[in-house]
Amino acid sequence: MSDEDITLTAGDAEATVRPGHGGRIGGLRVGGLELLRQGDRFGCFPMVPWCGRIREGRFRDGAAVHQMPLNSPPHAIHGTARDGAWRTARTSAGEAVMTYDLVDPWPYPGRVTQVVALTEDALTLSMSVETYDSSFPAQIGWHPWFHRNLGGQDVRLAFEPGWQEERGDDHLPTGRRVDPRPGPWDDCFGMPGGVDVTLTWPGQLELKVTSPEEWVVVYDEQESAVCVEPQTGPPDGLNTHPRLVTPLEPLEATTTWTWRRP
Repeated sequence: MSDEDITLTAGDAEATVRPGHGGRIGGLRVGGLELLRQGDRFGCFPMVPWCGRIREGRFRDGAAVHQMPLNSPPHAIHGTARDGAWRTARTSAGEAVMTYDLVDPWPYPGRVTQVVALTEDALTLSMSVETYDSSFPAQIGWHPWFHRNLGGQDVRLAFEPGWQEERGDDHLPTGRRVDPRPGPWDDCFGMPGGVDVTLTWPGQLELKVTSPEEWVVVYDEQESAVCVEPQTGPPDGLNTHPRLVTPLEPLEATTTWTWRRP
C-alpha cells in the first residue's frame, strides 16, 4: 500500500498519521484543539532502533563496534526510522498499521511494525521489532511534541518518578541514579511501576501518558513545546541497558494517551 497520509477519526478526536514522513503522528485534534506541534520534524515520531543519544554514535554488540551517523554531534540521536518512509499495511476508520524495514546505516536486518489506534478518548501506539536473521540490541520509544500552550494557560506536568538518571555535561546519563530534581528538564526518569505522566492545560484538557515501560524522558526546555517520551531503556541504552531482539523474541512496547475535558 502507499505511504500517503492517513486520517483516523473517533468521536470528536482526529489523528493524522504520516507513514511517508517517518511513521509519525502528524497531528492529534481533540474537540478542535491541536495537541501536537506541527512540522516535518515534530508531531510524534517513533524512536527505533534506539532512543535518545548514543555516545559518540558508537555501540558494541559482542566483539563488534558499530558507528552510527552523528546527527546530533558529537552523538547519534533518536534512531533511523524517523528519517525513513514507512509503508501502510492496513487501515480502518480508527486504526493504521505501518511497517518499516531496517536498512543502512543500521547494521542488522529487521522489520518494525507500528500500530496506531484511536478511540474517542485515547490514542494507543504499539511497536515491535522483529528479526529473522541475526540477533541485535535495540530500543523502542516515542517522541511527542505537545504544545506548551493551547490558547489558555501553559501546560502543567505531574509525575512521581522513582529516580532520575544523573545527566552529565554531554547530556548522557552518568550511570548514577539520583533523587528527582526540579526542571527544566532534558532528563531520563525511572518509573518502576510503569510510565505515568499527566499533562494538564488548565480549563481545557487533561492528558495522561502511560506505558508499561519504566523509562521516560521529559524535555521542556523549549518555549513552544514539551515532550514526554516513554521508552524501553535510558539514553545510550544500546551500550548500558541493551534489549535483545532475536528470531524467537521480538522487542515490543506500547504507550497510551488518555484525555478528558473539564
